[in-house]
Amino acid sequence: MPDGSDIDALKAALAAAEAEVIDARAKATEAEARAANAVAKVSDAEAQIATLKLMIEKLRRALFGQRSERKQRLLDQMELQLDELEASATEDELAAEQAAADTTQVKAFTRRRRSGRKPFPEHLPRERVVVPAPSACECCGSEKLSKIGEDITETLEVVPRQWKVTQTVREKFTCRACEKISQPPAPFHPTPRGWAGPNLLATIVFEKYGQHQPLNRQRDRFAREGVDLSLSTLADQVGTCTVALRPLHDLIASHVLMADRLHGDETPVPVLAKGKTDTGRAWVYVRDDRPFGGPDPPAALFRYSRNRSGDHPVEHLKTFAGILQADSFAGYNRLYAAGRLPGPVTEVPCWAHARRKFFEIADIAASKGRGRNAPPISPLAMEAVKRIDVLFDIERSIKGETDARRHAVRRELSAPVLAELETWMRAERAKLSRHAPVAKAMDYMLRRWDRFARFLDDGRICLSNNAAERALRGIALGRKSWLFAGSDRGGRRAAAMYTLIGTAKLNDVDPQAWLADVLGRIAETPQSQLDELLPWNWVPEQKFDQAA
Repeated sequence: MPDGSDIDALKAALAAAEAEVIDARAKATEAEARAANAVAKVSDAEAQIATLKLMIEKLRRALFGQRSERKQRLLDQMELQLDELEASATEDELAAEQAAADTTQVKAFTRRRRSGRKPFPEHLPRERVVVPAPSACECCGSEKLSKIGEDITETLEVVPRQWKVTQTVREKFTCRACEKISQPPAPFHPTPRGWAGPNLLATIVFEKYGQHQPLNRQRDRFAREGVDLSLSTLADQVGTCTVALRPLHDLIASHVLMADRLHGDETPVPVLAKGKTDTGRAWVYVRDDRPFGGPDPPAALFRYSRNRSGDHPVEHLKTFAGILQADSFAGYNRLYAAGRLPGPVTEVPCWAHARRKFFEIADIAASKGRGRNAPPISPLAMEAVKRIDVLFDIERSIKGETDARRHAVRRELSAPVLAELETWMRAERAKLSRHAPVAKAMDYMLRRWDRFARFLDDGRICLSNNAAERALRGIALGRKSWLFAGSDRGGRRAAAMYTLIGTAKLNDVDPQAWLADVLGRIAETPQSQLDELLPWNWVPEQKFDQAA
């Protein structure tokens, strides 16, 4: 047995080891905080450079006048870049604050805003919301309180077509018995150092990502309504909203990837690059069990990437195992490998996509529009469209039924139609040249026939991938308005916001009203209760009566 000296030596060694671990952790925390500060400083410097470049270009225009239409487009591009850089800098500043909070050795980096916020316009109406005063002294319990003053916090808020400044009044009282001063605590702001109310924040975010109105256009509209807000000020609020809403985004992402079946698709997104515009990609994964009467709420998860590499869907769906309804993009192929972990993904192609190939050849209206150069209408393509439409008619009759009911109807009604379609298509394909357009449309289906027929064996499978295509429709419309994303960082931020807005729409919730209510409540909502703010659980909060 070890003697007392050995035990003391072991205790001393253990204490030294624990001290070393604590010291190492402290140094690691300090290093992380310094790294976060460095990132925040770089982001702030980039935003400052963009601001100065924009100022220089505006001064040149003021001195030499409008030189060309191209210069106006350049100015718009510079403002969009500033928009993205300001929002990114604010995100990094908040990350540096969070990292520095865990150490006393590093002071968090705080951005120096380039222009002080202007006072709220005097012509805006003021609405006083008085926080209920304490009824007794917090120190001694005496009820002999006497008001000695009040603190007013002004928050800029927007209501439809009307602006106002909300004054939150916190009255001060002093105790006549012990002279203790009592005052209610300051209210939570939706965002750190916030001056904008939740309705205004929701308006800015929803207009930018839901209505495809860039911040420079919003700034101009606000100015016409009598409220002058700079582009950097608006971008700063977008960055803070992104951070504030990230916990809800992560909950939606987890909900989507836990599904048994997903719809997947992607679309090009122009991205601003040095001297040119590159083509990035917006990806979407939609969970929607309503077609087969599933009880789980629908949701959409958007992702962004700089290219169309198959590495991206593999990374996006690394925790997913189940049915994936998508087009035949080769980038998904690695997901379908038999030995994939955490489990195999079952490929299900889109009948609407296959039908479209025949419809384009059989589109009489489009052919008439091309005049003499129009190719002849293909009778085979017309026949293929008619036969496929029979399957869609059956699907419409069982929409919303249980998966068992859908499976039974498909085996009874759809299976014979599908068998006849295959027999007819293989017979007609044997008579065609491989270069015929309709032959290519047939080959697309015949080479994947076993996958196209999988809907017969599983009532959860949909005939089309229209759920994903509908989710991407907003981006397709928005491209004509905002033209391009300002950066990769901006693309990822947009994907996060599209996730929130798209999920609200799928649950028949007004995205702007939901964002406004959530931004007003999320700061004081415990982590364990964040589920209550998700669109499918959301109940608008009843505001307390406002005293004049």
